[in-house]
Amino acid sequence: MKETGERFEKTDEAWQNELTPEQYRICRLKGTEAPFSGQYNDCKTSGTYTCTCCGNALFHSAEKFDSGSGWPSFWQAVSDEVVHLESDHSHGMVRVEVLCSRCDAHLGHVFPDGPPPTHQRFCINSTSLKLKPG
Repeated sequence: MKETGERFEKTDEAWQNELTPEQYRICRLKGTEAPFSGQYNDCKTSGTYTCTCCGNALFHSAEKFDSGSGWPSFWQAVSDEVVHLESDHSHGMVRVEVLCSRCDAHLGHVFPDGPPPTHQRFCINSTSLKLKPG
């Protein structure tokens, strides 16, 4: 499963009406859930993780690993096209933010300390994801 379609844009008001307050805070305002609190942190169910906001297929469970960070972690996305990476200088740190390429939802951050073969750790908020088992 790859990117599910073209750009997906809505007004801020529409996002607020469609998302829960927590989903809106994390996905649209670039928030973060508390570590070890997300529903997918320890999830072992097979399937595809999609964007909460637009349904874009983002990560496969086969690429999920336990990083010990407290957030669901993946060593690669479904494809390079489904995520967009941006430099993030918030909170006095320099990090690489991961966004959904279809709707610009904030997903989390990626770090260069993951397992082979990519050595990447996509550290993603559970709130930004919906699991489609299969």
